[in-house]
Amino acid sequence: MWQEALYGPRGFYRRAAPADHFATSAQGLGTAGDLLAEALARLAERHGIRRVVEVAAGRGELLSGVARHAPDLELLGVEVVDRPDGLPAHLDWLVSPGGGRLPDELTGLTDTLLVAHEWLDVVPCPVVARSAADHPWHHVEVDRTGAERTGPPAIGADLDWLATHVPDHVGRAEVGLPRDTAYSDLVSRVDRGLVLAVDYGHTRDTRPPGGTLTGYRDGTQVPPVPDGSCDLTAHVAMDSLGADQLRTQREALHELLGPATIPPHDLARTRPTAYLHGLARANALATLTAATGLGGFWWATSRRGREHLG
Repeated sequence: MWQEALYGPRGFYRRAAPADHFATSAQGLGTAGDLLAEALARLAERHGIRRVVEVAAGRGELLSGVARHAPDLELLGVEVVDRPDGLPAHLDWLVSPGGGRLPDELTGLTDTLLVAHEWLDVVPCPVVARSAADHPWHHVEVDRTGAERTGPPAIGADLDWLATHVPDHVGRAEVGLPRDTAYSDLVSRVDRGLVLAVDYGHTRDTRPPGGTLTGYRDGTQVPPVPDGSCDLTAHVAMDSLGADQLRTQREALHELLGPATIPPHDLARTRPTAYLHGLARANALATLTAATGLGGFWWATSRRGREHLG
């Protein structure tokens, strides 16, 4: 029901713009989104990349920011809705099936930075629970009202994933296998370039004991009812993806953009506009790199054809 609630004919993402319901690093936080776009433009330049493709592109907010910072880059957005109005003329668009599936046309990419910003957390996956560490895992089933019931036991690949990636103290979890498969598929679409998945998540040692599935509507966290009225999301098991590099957003942005430095106060007198711009930039970077907030997001990176990358 998770898939249908988000991506079905009346699914949440087919009717609602993400920015209307929650803020991310890419949109809804003032100048922070523009700063993230600048970081991606710098990442592309560093690796000699000529195209940026974003999966789960929302309404094109992040790619529009990249266009401002690097107007010569080719840009492509991938989303479950048709191309929104008002985007830069050279920003192309592909309609996606939704969930962990990608368009067939998205393949054989070269010299490309392929970005999935807060995509994996909305790739549906099984939810399981157990009453004690030595008890079997059972799937958690749910109806359209959100009422839960105990389903069949977890077996096969799901059970193997749980045994490998979930510690004994956890009693409820999301089986990350569909996210691992989606990330692997994402990486396979690039022949030469860089794949970057940015999301909130955890590693084995920090798996939340009670699971993370939740809902969002109108900027408020709500019960995860699969009726199409709200976003349904769960943290990503980042260490199971098999990425080449895993680091926090704080680490990544400090490396790409430097620290959040307040401009000298004297600049306010001699060049007030530059001072205000520098202050806004520092505040935005501090927001994006706050250790207990957005800075705790994860950047999972994989290189393809690395011998050709700068």
